[in-house]
Amino acid sequence: MKAIVFDAFGGTEVLHETEVEIPQPGPGQVRVRVRAIGVNPVDGKIRSGTMEAIFPTTLPAIPGGEIAGIIDAVGEGVDRFTVGDEVLGWSDTGSYAQYALATATVLAPKPAGLPWTHAAALPVASDAAERVLDLLDVKAGETLLIHGASGALGTIAVQLAVARGARVIGTAGPANQEYVASLGATALPYGRDLVQRVRALAPHGIDAVFDAAGKGALEDSITLRGTTDRIVTTADFRARELGIVFAEGPQRRSAARLAELAQQAADGTLTITVGATHPLADAAKAQQASDAGHSRGKLVLTVG
Repeated sequence: MKAIVFDAFGGTEVLHETEVEIPQPGPGQVRVRVRAIGVNPVDGKIRSGTMEAIFPTTLPAIPGGEIAGIIDAVGEGVDRFTVGDEVLGWSDTGSYAQYALATATVLAPKPAGLPWTHAAALPVASDAAERVLDLLDVKAGETLLIHGASGALGTIAVQLAVARGARVIGTAGPANQEYVASLGATALPYGRDLVQRVRALAPHGIDAVFDAAGKGALEDSITLRGTTDRIVTTADFRARELGIVFAEGPQRRSAARLAELAQQAADGTLTITVGATHPLADAAKAQQASDAGHSRGKLVLTVG
């Protein structure tokens, strides 16, 4: 099978397409013929070696962990799925490939009305968004500030926070103000005088901050909160030196919750935005765009 592999840590130039053996599912696993792959910022951080302390990587490695595809082989002890089932979820073996293995218990059925590209964009973002919202203990009636509200993670986080009854102020670039507002947030351009502009919108204060952008807004967030409490980032590695929580805990990978959200996406009650798609062979281009800070929605690789 064709797969994207890196044999050394570095920039996107270390990624290359090669032929590797098709993996065989073990007990509790299924093999998925991959149709679409979510590209996440963590993929580039693992490739560069900056995440070795958190995600040790044995080289050579296939990047990625987010898939949507069709089950074509079932391992011993699996009774939730059969060959031919369409699924989305997390892979065990790296996802930038034509085939991937996955533990059956972390896969959800793909609703018929959900496109492959949108299915692949959901698992990581929804899991991370809910984990951070729980860390922040966001409640109905509170005001939550989300930095990077137009990205793949921010898009889901805004909607899940609004569903909890929170008021969301979401920062994004000028071109994404209407988009962020359409998700249910009060949109605000990032940049100069952010503290003053947020205070004008929320004179009674900000209850919590979710930084999904990593663009240097943590100091302003501390000023707005008056403390480092209830500020969580998924993107700014300066968090520890500032006394802020960096959300690096284990993913929950709830197949039941993923199935609920996938159905909402298929029904149109949850918005998933795919910003751009690339064929598997162009994985380096996709990661370049991700490393540069993709401005709206999710980057997805497609497999023919």
